Amino acid sequence: MRKVSSHILTLTSIVLISIVTFINLFCNQQTRNQTPEETYLNHNDTVKYVGINSCKNCHYDIYKTFIETGMGQSFNIASKQKSVANFKSHQVVYDKFNDMHYYPFWKNDSMYIMEYRLDKKDTTYKRIERVDYIVGSGQHTNSHMMNSNGYIYQMPLTWYAQKKQWDLPPGFENGQNSRFNRAIGIECMSCHNAMPQFDNTSNNKFITIPRGIDCERCHGPGELHVKEKSAGVLIDTSKNIDYTIVNPKKLSFELQIDVCQRCHLQGNAIVKEGKQFTDFKPGKKLSDYIDVYMPKYEGREDEFIMASHAQRLQMSNCFGSNQHTSKLTCITCHNPHVSVKVTGTQVFNNSCNSCHTTQQNNYCTEKKELLQTAKYNCVKCHMPKSGTIDIPHVSVTDHWIRVPAKKEAKEDIKKFVGIYCINNQESDALTRANAYLNYIEKFGGKSSNFDSVTFYLTQSTGNTNNTQIHLWYLQNEFGKIRKTALSLTIEEQTNGWLCYRIGRAFVLNNNFDIAKKWYNKAVNIMPNNLDFINALGGVLINLNEIESAKQILQSSIAKNPKQTEPLTNLGFLNAKQNDFIQAINYYNQALKLDPDYEQALLNKAAALIAINNRNEAKNVILHLSKKHPNNPTVKQLIQFLN
Repeated sequence: MRKVSSHILTLTSIVLISIVTFINLFCNQQTRNQTPEETYLNHNDTVKYVGINSCKNCHYDIYKTFIETGMGQSFNIASKQKSVANFKSHQVVYDKFNDMHYYPFWKNDSMYIMEYRLDKKDTTYKRIERVDYIVGSGQHTNSHMMNSNGYIYQMPLTWYAQKKQWDLPPGFENGQNSRFNRAIGIECMSCHNAMPQFDNTSNNKFITIPRGIDCERCHGPGELHVKEKSAGVLIDTSKNIDYTIVNPKKLSFELQIDVCQRCHLQGNAIVKEGKQFTDFKPGKKLSDYIDVYMPKYEGREDEFIMASHAQRLQMSNCFGSNQHTSKLTCITCHNPHVSVKVTGTQVFNNSCNSCHTTQQNNYCTEKKELLQTAKYNCVKCHMPKSGTIDIPHVSVTDHWIRVPAKKEAKEDIKKFVGIYCINNQESDALTRANAYLNYIEKFGGKSSNFDSVTFYLTQSTGNTNNTQIHLWYLQNEFGKIRKTALSLTIEEQTNGWLCYRIGRAFVLNNNFDIAKKWYNKAVNIMPNNLDFINALGGVLINLNEIESAKQILQSSIAKNPKQTEPLTNLGFLNAKQNDFIQAINYYNQALKLDPDYEQALLNKAAALIAINNRNEAKNVILHLSKKHPNNPTVKQLIQFLN
């Protein structure tokens, strides 16, 4: 399994920067009725999502303003109407680390991104991919996605609206460019969009993809509500609660916050055992489904990520204050049905002034002349805009409301304290262990954090096999994995990743027969996970089960033809059968997707030598020596040719 970039979740951040208000409902925040979550009828799993068009039939005025908000414009198919980017001049982004140029352009009504490489003025490589979706409202960014038979990937260009420039997406910079291969899974999509239909047997395959965040992300599934209202079953909501749909103004303070922080609390999200990212519904308790962890540092309190609104707000004294009858929540300041672009500054300042008055003796203590110069703008001073640590070229409002600190000349030392759960102070030990694992694997946490995983594992109760094997996998303790696997019954396993990791451990010990069994089980659990399918194909090659390997690898290509690994392995299978021409054909297909793919280059060079095409073989080996100079096989090939 590939190590995930330290910015693997930054796409989530990119989209959420366009969602400039928290996910809330327009309501009177004074209403704080405590409502048992189980009373809402649309919490039942049989109630389906119906989409925003069903809502607008009765709520057209709200619909009309909502679609102009950051949430309403969060996601859509790629079109000239959706994009806010500049295409007029020749906009090119160069990545010096992989020596690739990226150029966005329109052809008729379709948007494309061209990746190309130059040797002086000659184009030596070119790949063009169509953009299928644009993510982000355009207030901060537009990012781009492609769809390959339902498998969704982020593309290597982002438009940064505030700076009016194209650049690599967050997490693609500094040699981490995954090009067209960054998989977009349900964690990302479930916050950037209305509720999608996801293939849970895959890593990033979607059945249906909506076109932007809609009403049901805050109100819950609407099928039952629409049916009852269409049938004339009406309720006077000024007197009673309509339990067919969630209205957050009827929720407790805590459950209101959970509606918002489901997506405005992006971080190290750990889904509870047996739950999925799509299971949470408004009116439910978020910590029953997801615990969100963030790293804590001493000396860097002013640093924050893009989608940390809920975390920063809860750091404010205002948030925890008990001196006022009405709690501070997201909707104290934000009306989610109206774009922040048309919400006047005074609306936000009025929220401050509703509590901070001369009568309350808690009015602003700044000098009057400075207040007059600032036009009594509370937000500008106490919630200043700044950059974020995860998204370049953007400036957002820091939701930690506080008296501005005096700037000091010295730099505080940034010291990692640990990770903590923001939305659940009673998270269990096993969840904490998984959070540290996720932090190490996806967020660039140091290997010294393995000790924390081990500590929490020793405190855990119940079945810890998944977490323990995951830990050993990241520590390269494959012998321990193999030893533990011998005590497990393959047929009883239900976690595809556990089976995959065990299979990998046996591959590294050249025990391909046992690896095959575990990989087969992984594919059986998740038949549309391409990594699992390709791993099984590789084992079958090692077992010389040629026809079975071909069948598996061809099925992978049929699911998604834009994969270098199965194409290269199919080429190898043909080379084993001395069909070098067909082998080279497969290698060329792989190299059209990635001209630097090491295994395809090595195999192609060997195939060219086999058919005595030494001149072309030299060119391939020369390219190999430039891109992969430390590969010992390259030196052997050069010596062989000489």
